[in-house]
Amino acid sequence: MSTLNYFDPQTLAKLRSLRLRATHLVEGYVAGLHASPLRGFSIEFAEHRQYAPGDDLRYVDWKLFARTDKFYLKQFEDETNLIGYLVVDVSESMTFRSDDQGLSKLEYAQLLAAHLAWLVVGQNDSVALATFDRELRSVVRPASGPGHLKELVEILDQPARGEKTSAGPIFHELASRWKRRGIVVVLSDFLDDVKSMLAGLAHLRHRQHDVLLLHLLDRAEIDFPYEGSTLFKGLEAWPELTADPQLLRDAYQAEFKKYQQALEGGCRSQGIHYYQCITDQPLDRSIAEMLGHSSARSP
Repeated sequence: MSTLNYFDPQTLAKLRSLRLRATHLVEGYVAGLHASPLRGFSIEFAEHRQYAPGDDLRYVDWKLFARTDKFYLKQFEDETNLIGYLVVDVSESMTFRSDDQGLSKLEYAQLLAAHLAWLVVGQNDSVALATFDRELRSVVRPASGPGHLKELVEILDQPARGEKTSAGPIFHELASRWKRRGIVVVLSDFLDDVKSMLAGLAHLRHRQHDVLLLHLLDRAEIDFPYEGSTLFKGLEAWPELTADPQLLRDAYQAEFKKYQQALEGGCRSQGIHYYQCITDQPLDRSIAEMLGHSSARSP
């Protein structure tokens, strides 16, 4: 899918109408949760850091280069600078799409991630990306600009490898990698061990990241609308099963509710924001409601 196919003009127009609100809820929500300042580019000098490819050359300290023959960037105090870390689950279960839905969970997550990246880049802030299944598949460092956005979309568009999920260890690894505080947005169906996932998310919180979980669900996973003898095809190494869904519906929905409440309750206890994204909902509505939902529940 090309960059243009990811960004429908009508959807972008609706998101532009939320721009002031989105700037406040994304940028202000992230930086404003903590009193201590983030490092960014502002008026008061804070420290130097070594140049990395893709950094803005405007902030190179040329006097220091003349003395050391090495490139260093000036860093300044900035309480509103944002890094958005997008984490997208590309495991096999994310490819599920019921017959009456236009998009799979993965396709919907790809579009959500791309539009969130577009919002952050449009605010002249930095966005990073990680994709995972049982291991990290790609990690892109924080940057901004149209070229960076195009790179993210190209990575998002890579097909799933048909692997199982192992989210908990992935969250631990990203917490070790991402040392600069920001907002971590995880887009997944979270079909994994809840205890392991919450432990990994706690590590991200320990690093002082703000964390937002976007729980991707197909409507059929909630309503279980199947009738008559049905062949359920297993994903992530689960076998196929032919069963009467009427005999399973009550037990399935009870287990689903128990799992969802455990995940949401565990998030709430750690100050992590949780929001369900149903794949039959218009994309712009999901983004607007998600931003409003997370802001309203900020501690």
